[in-house]
Amino acid sequence: MTSTQHAASPTLALTRDLIARHSVTPEDAGCLELIAARLAPLGFVCERIDGGGVCNLWAVRGTARPIVVFAGHTDVVPTGPITSWDSDPFTPTERDGYLYGRGAADMKTSLAAFITSIEAFVAEHPNHAGSIALLLTSDEEGIATHGTTLVVETLKARGVALDHCIVGEPTSVDKLGDMIKNGRRGSLSGKLTVKGVQGHIAYPHLAKNPIHLAAPALAELASVTWDAGNEYFPPTSWQMSNIKAGTGATNVIPGNLEVLFNFRFATVHTADSLQQQVHTILDKHGLDYTLEWTLGGKPFLTPKGSLVAAISGAIEATMGFAPELSTTGGTSDGRFIADICAQVVEFGPVNATIHKINECVALDAIEPLSAIYRRTLENLLTTKETP
Repeated sequence: MTSTQHAASPTLALTRDLIARHSVTPEDAGCLELIAARLAPLGFVCERIDGGGVCNLWAVRGTARPIVVFAGHTDVVPTGPITSWDSDPFTPTERDGYLYGRGAADMKTSLAAFITSIEAFVAEHPNHAGSIALLLTSDEEGIATHGTTLVVETLKARGVALDHCIVGEPTSVDKLGDMIKNGRRGSLSGKLTVKGVQGHIAYPHLAKNPIHLAAPALAELASVTWDAGNEYFPPTSWQMSNIKAGTGATNVIPGNLEVLFNFRFATVHTADSLQQQVHTILDKHGLDYTLEWTLGGKPFLTPKGSLVAAISGAIEATMGFAPELSTTGGTSDGRFIADICAQVVEFGPVNATIHKINECVALDAIEPLSAIYRRTLENLLTTKETP
């Protein structure tokens, strides 16, 4: 893309405007207000569903099915040391074929592409089938308790069901369009406390060492094959992330052992089935323990179907190649939206620099991203289909 083309790029212009807003989680810094101002003239009904200091936008054009939703977040992670950046992270800067700034890849370029793709689509298809919606939050990079979850709970209470959702997470690996996420693994964390009896290390018969007691059970947990995965997911993984015991002294048997661990699990399992299996192993070893569970997110999966076909076709028409389907990586707000939406995928820019110093997006990928979103809308909403 030449400098003249850059200057004429509506998606680049909006991306720059969004990057310039200091929306460090959970701040929105006026991003949603800017976006709503672009949507209202297109016939969108824009509703703020804020809560807990978090800004959320639910915007809808139309009332018919199917409902195609673009979902994302305006908040960004902290910049880290500004002196380590080659340019101010909130001053969008173009150099060497890239646009630099916090949120350039995650995910303000996607937000801008949502808007310009919708503007272009509605201009060409003002009487399109179905409805278009946006679900945006300023609380995805933080604790994520008053963001997408709040909007989903609100919509669920109203009896709203969605048909297709595209989350604008940066999923591409080497070049725009090479990968989309058609699902994500679930995340289940545990805090295990094994109880022993503290004592002098020279008198082990007067104490109970929780490290020794727990070691065989932990070894078994580490060796378990939880499942073989399936067509879309790798096998479920159990990993210890922290283990702690003792006073720091070399002559004291500790009274307790604390272990933090996490499952990343496929749709082969549920959180309940994994919990039951862990308790069975711990009980088998006769441990005196407590175990606190935290479900970070349930797994979700969108098999090959209308949404995967629509966005894959849009990528191939724009980029000249078909994307790979993947469920790797961490969690996203797609895990919440899947509760009320039949089909959810994630697609956005290259993710190589997300959360890093000098985060950036390729300039020549910005307008193609908008074109892919627009073509996806065309594939889904320019012919009648049964939800």
